Order: sequence, then structure tokens, then C-alpha cells
Amino acid sequence: MARIKNLVKEMYPNPKTQPKFLGPGGFYDKKWFDTFFDASGHDVIDGVTHHIYNLGPGNNPDVVRRVQDPFFLTQIAQTFKDVSNSIDKFAPWSGAWVSESGGAYNSGGQLVSYTFAFGFCALLWHRVMGSKVISVTHKGSPYLRVYSHCAKKELGVSFVFINLSKNTSFEIDLFHDLNLNGGSPNFEFKGHKKREEYHLTPKDGNILSSIVLLNETPLELSDSLEIPALKPKLVDGLKPISIAAHSIAFVTIRDFNAPACS
Repeated sequence: MARIKNLVKEMYPNPKTQPKFLGPGGFYDKKWFDTFFDASGHDVIDGVTHHIYNLGPGNNPDVVRRVQDPFFLTQIAQTFKDVSNSIDKFAPWSGAWVSESGGAYNSGGQLVSYTFAFGFCALLWHRVMGSKVISVTHKGSPYLRVYSHCAKKELGVSFVFINLSKNTSFEIDLFHDLNLNGGSPNFEFKGHKKREEYHLTPKDGNILSSIVLLNETPLELSDSLEIPALKPKLVDGLKPISIAAHSIAFVTIRDFNAPACS
């Protein structure tokens, strides 16, 4: 590995244009990775890469259940902690990279990978979510997942809500927590502007349906194979955010002023 790194330095002597040297890839195994770090030497690997396919093989009949089980999905957090600990101990000059991921390996699962249950929603993600990540928590059910970024292009904050529950819907209220760390909150939520909401649900409530509804309208290619317009629903900013069972919602709040997004 050190020889290859030296070769990279010779070919790209300018540090500003020098490619990152990444490795080793594969599933994380503590003993193997720690030995790899020790053998590769100091300041050789720029990015420690590993793979995440935490749903297991695609032909496992349990894949659909695993997709909906928050307790199973959370188990992967330990892998990230272990990778981080190994890097801190053996390669602190480096950083962790997920170089391959996809839920289920072996090319996904038949009758699952092209359905709502396995949706990536990448198009909406790239249109709505900015690059800055905001820490967000909630005190509700573990079946409700919440993620937040600064909004893309314009000011505001965007959220992704994923409801893993088959039977339970959720109502989310946003408010100032005046007791946060014993002082004032470091954000300002006004609620004067309309919220932009994109609610994705499976057709007929069946998460194995290959048809996804956006705000109750099927997302289907046009006759000329063009992607349909992805338009948000505008909602009163002071009303609770409603998240239906087995749904994914992208929500942008323009007058949610977070310092990180200013």
C-alpha cells in the first residue's frame, strides 16, 4: 500500500490535485482492519472504505420485514462506531468512507428491490436536501425516522420523515424548546410561510407496489418517457406535519432559521 501511495505522489506531486488514496473496502472486520492499518503504515490511507449491506442477501425472504424493523436497522450503528474507533486508534489522519452500500447484496431482492419498500427517493433528495447536515432528534416512536439538512438553493431547513409503521400515523409539532441547555434555542421557527411537503406513499398502501404516489398522484413516466413534475403540497406552516403509515415525507420550512443554514 505504501508503494502505491508513493506512486500516486510521484504522478500527482501537487497536493491540491492529488487523488485520495482509499481502501481497503469490503465488510468491516475489526481484527482484519486493525491489522491492515498496522501493515499499511503511517499516513498512507486517506480514506478508510467499507461496505454496508445490512439487510443481508437479497434472496432472504426476511428482507421486507427487516426493511420495516427499526430495531434491526439500528444495529448497523455499531459498525459505524467500531470503524470510527479503529480509525481513531490506528489511522487518525484518515477518515471513514462508505464506498459501497445498497441495503441487500447479490443485486438486491426479487419482488422487493423495484418496489416502494426499497425506494431510495434520490431524485427528491437531491432537489430538496442541501449538503449541510443538521442534528435532529424526536421523543416519539422508534418507527418514525427523522433526518434534516439545510434546504437546497434557498434559505430554510428540509426534513425527511420515514414512517416504518404499517398501522400508525404521526403528527409532528415544531416548537421552541426554551429549556434547551438551560438557555435560548439556537434557531428561530416562525411558521408564517407555507410549508413545502412531498408525501410519498405506495399504491393501495402496499409497500411491495412498484407504483409510488406523490401527494396521492401516481408517479409515472410520460408517453415520451419523461419524469413527471415533482410539485410540493403547500401547507399552513403552523399546522402539525402529518406522516401517514408506511410513507416517506420530504418537508421544507423556509422560515425555519438555523444558524448553520444562514
